[in-house]
Amino acid sequence: MNDSIRVQTEDFNPGEFHDWLKTGGAEAGAIVTFTGIVRDLAENSLEGLYLEHYPGMTERALEKIVHQARRRWGLGRVLICHRVGWLRPNDNIVFVGVASPHRAEGFEAATFLMDYLKRDAPFWKKERTRTSEQWVEQKASDRAAAERWQSKP
Repeated sequence: MNDSIRVQTEDFNPGEFHDWLKTGGAEAGAIVTFTGIVRDLAENSLEGLYLEHYPGMTERALEKIVHQARRRWGLGRVLICHRVGWLRPNDNIVFVGVASPHRAEGFEAATFLMDYLKRDAPFWKKERTRTSEQWVEQKASDRAAAERWQSKP
């Protein structure tokens, strides 16, 4: 199988994901990965994030994003892993990795996947600080990042 889509509560090992991408075949000349971690944007008062999703619906949305990337670039293996549940600052939250024949295509495809994931994947995020809890709205910058791909083939 060339695609691996995972939505899970458990932590992940980016090195193991890299190894899986690499074993996809000798035609890949580049492996590009991105690992997102929970960061504290609440001035050192973030206690954690809670991420919800709709099982099944979320995986289908991620599969659609991978399919769109495959129509644009010649890719080998592709892996997306997104965590849900309670996460603390500095925890792994998302991994996107692609194997491709050339580095430029790999970087573009990984960026595309992350941009579309941030805009189109049905995840809901609640932020807990020392003083409050609140649901986090999607950022305009995330929508704009995905929309810039509309003008590219």
